[in-house]
Amino acid sequence: MKKNWFLILICVFGFFACAKAQTEQLARNYADQGEFEKAIISYKKALLKQKGNHILITGLVKSYQQLEKYKEAESALIENLAATRDKGFYYVEIGYNHQLQQRDSIAQDYYNQVIAGIESNTMSAYRAARAFQEHNLLTEAVQAYEIAMANNPRANYNVQLARLYGELGEVEKMFNAYLDLINKSENYVQAAQRNFALYVNDDPLNEANIIFRKTLLKRLQTEQNVLYNELLSWLFIQQKDYRKAFAQEKAIYRRTEGRHEGIVNLAEIAIEENAIEDATEILEFLRDNVVAGSVKLYAEQQLIQLAVKTAVTAEDKAVVKTRFEALLDQYIKKEYTVPLQIDYAHFLAFNMEQPDEAIAYLKKGIEIPRDRFDHARLKMELADILVLTEKFNQALIYYSQIQNEIQNNVISQEARFKVAKTSYYKADFDWAESQLNVLKAGATQLIANDALELLLVIRDNSMDDSLQTALKKYARADLLAFQNKSEEAIALYDDILEKHKGEKIEDEALLSQAKLYERKEAFAKAEKNYLTIIEYYSDGVLADDAYYRLARLYEGPLNEPEKAKNNYERIIFDLADSIYYVEAQKRFRNLRGDAIN
Repeated sequence: MKKNWFLILICVFGFFACAKAQTEQLARNYADQGEFEKAIISYKKALLKQKGNHILITGLVKSYQQLEKYKEAESALIENLAATRDKGFYYVEIGYNHQLQQRDSIAQDYYNQVIAGIESNTMSAYRAARAFQEHNLLTEAVQAYEIAMANNPRANYNVQLARLYGELGEVEKMFNAYLDLINKSENYVQAAQRNFALYVNDDPLNEANIIFRKTLLKRLQTEQNVLYNELLSWLFIQQKDYRKAFAQEKAIYRRTEGRHEGIVNLAEIAIEENAIEDATEILEFLRDNVVAGSVKLYAEQQLIQLAVKTAVTAEDKAVVKTRFEALLDQYIKKEYTVPLQIDYAHFLAFNMEQPDEAIAYLKKGIEIPRDRFDHARLKMELADILVLTEKFNQALIYYSQIQNEIQNNVISQEARFKVAKTSYYKADFDWAESQLNVLKAGATQLIANDALELLLVIRDNSMDDSLQTALKKYARADLLAFQNKSEEAIALYDDILEKHKGEKIEDEALLSQAKLYERKEAFAKAEKNYLTIIEYYSDGVLADDAYYRLARLYEGPLNEPEKAKNNYERIIFDLADSIYYVEAQKRFRNLRGDAIN
């Protein structure tokens, strides 16, 4: 019986709670729809059961104010003011009600009373500051938080203050507030950097960049905190000044007895940005100073890869081959040399045009017992080189073996995608499509995107052409590009563009050909292709690729920043669902020279 009564009580309380929630929601819905008279009735009804609920009172007051019933709004506030000890919130609301009537001096009197109440600890700083912020009274909100922290050293409103300083354009104060937070807990570092990135850009003369650098250097004079070195390194990376970032990373390395992760990350960034001299200096430091053998090998390996990029003549390539072989001999007994072995085989096949030697080398490596993931990676490179030599069936066997040996893993997904791509190269489009159908939904995002892109190429160019003539040519051109036969690929794309003009394959051929032109630094020809896509296929799926790649061309080698801005702007305003949207926003703001927000 007691259990039954208990259940009945739960049901009764649940019923009343549900009824209250429904009344509140009804009032909000009326207000959202602009039916303020009905909202007022609902808010009043809800307040009969929840007296003093400041959310309901705020809703009621806002509804009155929308109807310009300022006296009724003030009456509602005063009525509840008498029943509360913390009057700061209500004084802010009464003051704002006067401000709406352009009675600014009366409003200011109320705001001053709130500030005085916070100073005397008779009013809640947090609730009052939130009310100030709600009405965009940011200076008063800052005062409220600052006074509260001065009164109570344990109070911490640095998060709120940092954001307010930023909104007010007081960037130095904002930086300092975030740095104070970081000093108390490193958990705030990423959040702080996200906010710094709203103000800092790649221009070292940007006012916010200068202020941030000076603020950090000033703190380093009195506080030897490596966090400041890390943030200086981050700032210099934003400015693409990798040499200065390296100086900070070396300082961190010395003061932390060998912490090198930041130096490794910096090396990878410099390589990605093609800052060859800076990357070389950073990698040489890692090689010469870090004790860990795996890090030394990583540095040596990356240095060789930089040499590969600049090796043009047969003599240059022979020197690189000798360096590879010396390094392999040095680390032959180490378990972490598989990436080096793969790089060596890739170099032999794709750079020295010695695929048979590369294939023999990899097959020998596969015979050695080792970790199954390393085994799979060696097989993947072997299969890639077999595709290079157009031994498609042999390549498919190795890709399939990887899928069987490493299941439910990104490696097996990559192998499945390469099965599809190889089938596509050999014009077996039905089998490629079946593999891509699996991948487009169940793979990692990057592989799923690639799978969907290739799937659309196959489908779009199979519907109106049962013989798939243009698609076969396009797949062949793609294979030639993979084989580094750029001139032959470009010629075949030209053939497609001439003989299949107006067909769905045209924009794909224009884009792929433009990428090869960029690789050959024929930037004017790439520009022409992108402009053609934009002119004739602006509503197609490749429009955002064309706008983005054209903008990068204008931003970089063609050095026409205004045109770059215009193309980024098209993505921002017309193609908001593009994968390039966020990057386009960032680059557009940098080009526009956005300084302090």
